[in-house]
Amino acid sequence: MIKIAMISFHTCPLATLGGKDTGGMNVYVRDLTKFLGKLGVHVDVFTRSQDVHVPHVLHDLGYGNRVVHIPAGPEMPHPKDNLRNFIPEFITGIQTFASAKSIQYDLIYSHYWLSGLAATQLADFWDIPIVHMFHTLALLKNEIARSDSERESEIRIDGEKQVIMKVDKIISATENEV
Repeated sequence: MIKIAMISFHTCPLATLGGKDTGGMNVYVRDLTKFLGKLGVHVDVFTRSQDVHVPHVLHDLGYGNRVVHIPAGPEMPHPKDNLRNFIPEFITGIQTFASAKSIQYDLIYSHYWLSGLAATQLADFWDIPIVHMFHTLALLKNEIARSDSERESEIRIDGEKQVIMKVDKIISATENEV
């Protein structure tokens, strides 16, 4: 059985849709995980815990596939711009979970640039490949920004470049993204 570590660092696929950071990517990760489960692929979706009252391991995606909330930073919602500092703690939490469960993943599938940064370090540690999907790119968002407040940061642009250089495959949803 193929085992995938799916990384969705900043948002949970089980989050209620319609919030500031909940929408298309959440649905994509949730539905992809369910589809892979139907094919017999085991997926653990790792996301940063944002609520101390939510169990850290949920089995809500069918076929034994799990959402694992990893404590990294305060267990509360945080602006995406401030989350990068919690990546090392997130990585350690994933490694601890995998070790405790005696699970060896065959592939990492990461979503969004922050997840990609975590994935590159995990891939080095586990010596496995990464498939990555950005969902949005800072440079494209900046092309249509109407004001400085809508522009993405250089930190994000640099982070995306780092991910591009390290991952094995990139899934692009649109021709513009290519």
